[in-house]
Amino acid sequence: MKKFALVGLGLVGGLSVALFALPQAQGANDASAYSQLDLFSDAFQNVRDKYVRPVKDSELIDNAIQGMVSSLDPHSSYMDAKAYGDMQVTTKGEFGGVGIEVTLEDGLIKVVSPIDGTPAARAGIKSGDRIAGIDGQSIAGMPLNDSIDKMKGAPGSKVTLTILREGEKKPFDVALTRAIVHVDAASSRREGDVGYVRLPGFNEQTADGLEKAVAKLKKEIGPGIKGYVLDLRNNPGGLLDQAIQVSDDFLNSGEVVSTRGRHSEDTQRYDAHPGDITDGKPVVVLINGGTASASEIVSGALQDHKRATIIGLTSFGKGSVQTIIPLGDNRGALRLTTARYYTPSGHSIQAQGIIPDIQVAQGDEADVPKLARPSEADLRGHLAGEPIPEKRAKAPVIKPAPGKKYDDFQLSYALDLLNGKMTVASASSVVQPADQTAAAR
Repeated sequence: MKKFALVGLGLVGGLSVALFALPQAQGANDASAYSQLDLFSDAFQNVRDKYVRPVKDSELIDNAIQGMVSSLDPHSSYMDAKAYGDMQVTTKGEFGGVGIEVTLEDGLIKVVSPIDGTPAARAGIKSGDRIAGIDGQSIAGMPLNDSIDKMKGAPGSKVTLTILREGEKKPFDVALTRAIVHVDAASSRREGDVGYVRLPGFNEQTADGLEKAVAKLKKEIGPGIKGYVLDLRNNPGGLLDQAIQVSDDFLNSGEVVSTRGRHSEDTQRYDAHPGDITDGKPVVVLINGGTASASEIVSGALQDHKRATIIGLTSFGKGSVQTIIPLGDNRGALRLTTARYYTPSGHSIQAQGIIPDIQVAQGDEADVPKLARPSEADLRGHLAGEPIPEKRAKAPVIKPAPGKKYDDFQLSYALDLLNGKMTVASASSVVQPADQTAAAR
């Protein structure tokens, strides 16, 4: 039986998986377990015989499995055969839908981040938005996979989402036209003598896309290149093996990430290999609250090895691994939380996130109520995390100086850092870029 590990969030149009096998856990083998199964059988038979309308046995079993698994934590779930098939298709980096990464919270769908260039992004869907209805129908209490199915459809077809947004007094509708959503492996551009690379997610082409982008920037800028900005903002994760390869591309040796499960034999460690595609040039990584899972693996690895300076706001904090376990003969699969992942220093980011080396806001979003800024720690039933070091938790957040306008203040700060300049920022929170340059090497 083939199993896969999942390090992403819910994706409208599918889910991402990683080629990472785990051994099966041993099931309970005592009399009490069989007694409980007798109880289930009794309940099943009564519902089957006495419910007000006939219900298919398959429907009852599917719902029972879903209820059992989804009650464990926010990321464990049951996928029927169709959902499992859809998930496998999306690992190629192309799928149909509206283009948002979502999670389930308090019976509503919360947007983790819109995907670049998709219908949702173009329509102004924001991280932290809650989806209360689809095509006029409330989705309160609806399973996450069912809600995702309702948002998917044929390219060119319409779907209307009812949005709840912090600061808006009333829900409002957003009409979207479904499309084939293609998640680019990487995009890049020259910013003076600095190379800028954005990774919107981690699909099968991500590491290859990064390597091609860096090679192109090297050729375009030449030997005078001062460094690189790796933009992982609103990157919701994806394939574990790609996160490892991307980290490896910047490292010459050492641990990238480890995973630790219930049993000692479940522990896995992944190490870097010689070869740095940037030739040791300084690197700045941009993160925010939409940076999750696989992108947190990359951020944590580069931060712990002091290979990059991490700039932005604290990441989402999804530090758990889900294993995809196929069931029976084409009967669907379990998405089951089986391990936590740890950064090279042995730190779990679960429900904590990656805390930037320099906390930089785009504007006033750091002052936005917590309700509107989704994180793993806000999800009901989340796995417990480690306490945040007080010194880092209370570090000042740098903001643009009053009256100073930036298209992208976080990026401007990163570029000035690599160029050895001072960024114009709020007077109470100014950090000298020169003090941080060594960490970027």
